[in-house]
Amino acid sequence: MKDILDAQRQHWQKTFIQKPEMFGGEPSDPARAAAELFEKEGKTTLLELGGGQGRDTLFFARAGFRVHVLDYSESAVDAITKRAQQQGLGGAITALRHDVRDRLPFDDESFDGCYSHMLFCMALTTTELEFLSAEVRRVLRPNGLHVYTVRHSGDSDYGTGIARGEDMYEVDGFIVHFFTKEMVGRLAKGYKLLSIDAFDEGKLPRKLFRVTLRKI
Repeated sequence: MKDILDAQRQHWQKTFIQKPEMFGGEPSDPARAAAELFEKEGKTTLLELGGGQGRDTLFFARAGFRVHVLDYSESAVDAITKRAQQQGLGGAITALRHDVRDRLPFDDESFDGCYSHMLFCMALTTTELEFLSAEVRRVLRPNGLHVYTVRHSGDSDYGTGIARGEDMYEVDGFIVHFFTKEMVGRLAKGYKLLSIDAFDEGKLPRKLFRVTLRKI
């Protein structure tokens, strides 16, 4: 099973190389909502997990935030760095390759906020997600905000494809960990759960939750 989950890195690496505009250039709706909240609360330094091709990373930087972005695909990190330089945002964005199953490469209380779009519903076991949630809390400052999105069990792809255990299913080569509200609550240890907002995205459409947490 570990080999199957590990192989997702190569799958995403290949996908990003073959489809450099896979997600388009416009920021996602949850990124817009998160930026509005971060700005309202005076949050300025952000950690983004799983930046992909950088559409949300660049949006945050253009909005005036200082962003450290992590992705486990080297091609994704290279693409974000190149685009940031081309757009004159190199000073606002630091992109690093990192596997979020490992300890985050930052000191305690380094960031005002953390954001991720569908990173938590990647090929990560429940134990790994609990570890990651605790790591995000560690690097957040007091009252820091953690905003993440996940596909949920109401999605049309849930229960289809190849079952990989723990509500994970492989569809078209991509393993997705589908969430329930109970799973959201399980990962909220050490946080105040501010909201779980359901929304749709894309042509399928995907069914997602946008989860907003505050470090306590």
